[in-house]
Amino acid sequence: MSGAPVRVGIIGAGNISDEYLATLQAASSVEVIGISDLDHERAAAQAARFGVPFAGSTEELLALPALELIVNLTVPAVHAQVALQALTAGKHVWGEKPLTLDRASARAVLDAAVAAGLRVGNAPDTVLGRGIQHSQRLIADGRIGTPQTVLTLMQGPGPDTWHPRPDFLFARGAGPLFDIGPYYLTTLALLFGPIETVQALGHRAFDVRTVPYGERAGARIPVEVWTHVSVLTRFRSGVVGTSIYSFDSPVRRQLFEVTGSGGTLTVPVSGFDGPNLLVPAGRPQPEQTELVPPGVERERGIGVVEMAEAIRADREPRASGALAYHVLDAMIAIEESIDADVPVRVESTFDPVPALDPEWGTSAS
Repeated sequence: MSGAPVRVGIIGAGNISDEYLATLQAASSVEVIGISDLDHERAAAQAARFGVPFAGSTEELLALPALELIVNLTVPAVHAQVALQALTAGKHVWGEKPLTLDRASARAVLDAAVAAGLRVGNAPDTVLGRGIQHSQRLIADGRIGTPQTVLTLMQGPGPDTWHPRPDFLFARGAGPLFDIGPYYLTTLALLFGPIETVQALGHRAFDVRTVPYGERAGARIPVEVWTHVSVLTRFRSGVVGTSIYSFDSPVRRQLFEVTGSGGTLTVPVSGFDGPNLLVPAGRPQPEQTELVPPGVERERGIGVVEMAEAIRADREPRASGALAYHVLDAMIAIEESIDADVPVRVESTFDPVPALDPEWGTSAS
């Protein structure tokens, strides 16, 4: 990347900031200059641990003249508020998923960025990992012919069985659709383009979940969301998808499987790496081939690095606000479909996202 490193500040010093900081501190294209958190001691501890020169309040962080890009790691309920605060202060914004919790606030964030000449990027950046990028190139190169259908499954017993503080994951703006759905829906959109319509059913196994074990065993958590969501998706490209997002199954299963006119390809959607399995069509005893993605490993925070390069090049980041808005629009449409028991059209769109060079990564940035 040409030019000086993009100077970054992090808002939110929780557990996820560890992963971001580890990646960003290893990248030559960014320089983390400050951290803020409602818990000032926690921000100071993270700054000391990672050698970041400033820790303080959000207002103090945003007032740093050198600061260019904010990484918003707050809880989803305040994503819009923090993003707008940063944009008003003249800073680009990278946000954790989802972009916001409703279309109006998400649109307000994107419109504010355009008005200020700033960029918005958004998680998940797993779509920039070797596994999904390799999948994008394989499909574009015709390794399975013309893509026709896609099947995705994400099911398990729910975060109340393992998370130390799972309450927020059963509140509005979370559940399997809003918490896990962005990983799958962003990958689907990246591979097949904008979604045209969704038709969905929702189910809630319990109105109250009881934490089964651990320090909070016996604690009761009100459930405000659908904990099992089944979706039929039609893409504008003609691809048809079937998806399940569930916190209600004792069986843990993750699957992302694309079938085309010439075969089937698995996509490693649950992380940044992982191989593809390719099964060609038209053989009496088809054999699967494991395809290992080329290039360097990538981790959480890589989207911020790619966004920094986009800022210096004056272009949209690959994990853009427009892509994140489309995913949010689709998730809200899924909820609307469940409530009304009808198909719902997804009105938003985004431009095609070019694949990264296989050798791209923090070591080369």
